[in-house]
Amino acid sequence: MAHIDAGKTTVTERILYYTGRSHKIGEVHDGEATMDWMQDEQERGITITSAVTYCLWKGATIQIIDTPGHVDFTVEVERALRVLDGAIGVFCAVGGVEPQSETVWRQADRYKVPRMAFINKMDRTGADFFAACDSIRKKLAANPVMIQVPIGAEDQFRGVIDLLTMEQIAWNDETLGAEYTSGPIDDEFLDLAEAYRDKMLEAVSELDDTIMEKYLGEEEISVDELRAAIRAATIRRTMVPVLCGSALRNKGIQPLLDAIDYYLPSPKDVPPVKGEHPETGDILEFKPEKNGPLAALIFKVSMIEGRKLSFARIYSGKIASGADVFNPALNRKEKLSRLLRMHANKRERLDEASAGDIIGIVGLKDSGTGDTLCNPDHPVFLEKMEYAQPVISIAIEPKTHADQEKLDDVLAKFMIEDPTLQTSKDEETGQTILSGMGELHLEIIISRMVKEFNTSVNVGKPQVVYREIITAPATGQAVFEREIQGKAHYANVTVELNPLGRGQGVTFKSLVPEEKIAPQYLQNIETAIRESLEGGFLKGYPIVDIEIVLADGFSEEGKASELGFGVCAAMAVKEALKKAKMALLEPIMDVEVFVPDANMGDAIADLNARGGRVESITAKFGIQLVKAVVPLSRMFGYSTAIRSATQGRGTFTMQFKRFDAV
Repeated sequence: MAHIDAGKTTVTERILYYTGRSHKIGEVHDGEATMDWMQDEQERGITITSAVTYCLWKGATIQIIDTPGHVDFTVEVERALRVLDGAIGVFCAVGGVEPQSETVWRQADRYKVPRMAFINKMDRTGADFFAACDSIRKKLAANPVMIQVPIGAEDQFRGVIDLLTMEQIAWNDETLGAEYTSGPIDDEFLDLAEAYRDKMLEAVSELDDTIMEKYLGEEEISVDELRAAIRAATIRRTMVPVLCGSALRNKGIQPLLDAIDYYLPSPKDVPPVKGEHPETGDILEFKPEKNGPLAALIFKVSMIEGRKLSFARIYSGKIASGADVFNPALNRKEKLSRLLRMHANKRERLDEASAGDIIGIVGLKDSGTGDTLCNPDHPVFLEKMEYAQPVISIAIEPKTHADQEKLDDVLAKFMIEDPTLQTSKDEETGQTILSGMGELHLEIIISRMVKEFNTSVNVGKPQVVYREIITAPATGQAVFEREIQGKAHYANVTVELNPLGRGQGVTFKSLVPEEKIAPQYLQNIETAIRESLEGGFLKGYPIVDIEIVLADGFSEEGKASELGFGVCAAMAVKEALKKAKMALLEPIMDVEVFVPDANMGDAIADLNARGGRVESITAKFGIQLVKAVVPLSRMFGYSTAIRSATQGRGTFTMQFKRFDAV
């Protein structure tokens, strides 16, 4: 996991080559990377969808997910972190901790995932291993402990020194780094190695009493003891081992594989996964045992060549090809037709998979992302995944009649794959509205429609998703009296609307005694009111941050009904909204812009012109990082503007921060 362009896919390519999974190194810039198999990924040189693979290294099976670095695709990182036991944060030796690195690191904190850091691109001009480590400590509030130091930097980068074994490792360029040698440390690097080994021992001793005693007593500490202490601290998340290398120059990958084996947890090292019994609500634990009850989580669904492929992590038990599994969310059984071991978009068939495996499943008709698969006699809900809400919308319409027939089907397939993508129909215009996480996200969906499904659409200007609020209390009263199909309905309802603080949502409470409105009608009243708020009042956007109080209500004898109370409550809310003072909220974005020193003035002037507020400016090796908050409605076309203002050298990331008054 990492920021854009830190080298995640390149690192993964080298891992596959050195472990014998692939026989040729595919380069991202040539569009030939194994893990970037989609046409859009190859053309753009970026990762869009997380790819699953596995490899064998010195007797261990390592399962890897290569995730995207672009903020528009953070859902892919979220899904991977939910099901994996460890993570490698890849950092650029020049940029150190970049904005998206912070985002993915916080996601890993949320899922309590142990991690290591790999400082990549040691061969680049301006590479500084020690400054990159320092930025991990300061910006991520982590405890990075160097277990390697580089030999040289920039174009002088030759290899690494292992501070545990005190050996120097160098790679053979003629074999593309597949062969490497380790031996005594050159005299010129000995002082540096000893100084940093002492720092490492000091850091490890603070986290391990046995090492502390030996360190203070100046006793010999064996490599195995050190590895055991570092492993325990990494799994407890009190330490982040730091390694370095240059994946593009084929240096540093084999020690990284060793470190995965030594320090990151196996499924048995992490706490057993917890779930909830669908009926009793009891909390259940599932240990990673092959013969235990089945507990597997579907974390991703892909539509490949029109076929549905579900990716699942098995936490406990085993699954056989052709078996029946139970989905408690649907409350029914599903049949698996095939089990697959994934290698990016290639796959091999499996007869059986068990605890700890990440597999592809073909044949699940209705199970979706976040669903649990289990045995009928041991039902369980594993924790659902949460996704950010889309912040940007575009209007799309099919170009031809043939496209019209395909469009709904294609959109349904994309929404099965991507939970952050939403579609809706604008009832007034008849347009289909597509909402996503950013301009690039939507651009790639439109591109995939043409390339994968041969469906062309016209795209309208993106629309911003606003919200409506009330700014002062209001009361409304309504009477509903009607005869429908021979039955008389009568309801009289009074509601009070009160504004709530930002982000509080919609709450409902009733002050009406049971003798006036029977409890069975309250659920219907609340549902009708919530539905009436969805369509808004001011501009048709959903109303949020509001408390609805059912202040009074009654019916006449024999005329009470769910329909009557529901319609009447919605009418009363409408009356209250007519009198209420209302305001619009717009999405405000956190924007981080990287600009060269020379273009600083232009970049800030442009942000100010967009109604942005600059919050901080930080200098980073000839580049300035500007942090600002800007209304989303003013950020359209910004990627083009920042590129033209900086001769294509400026980049930015943007993510939703909050809704604020327009």
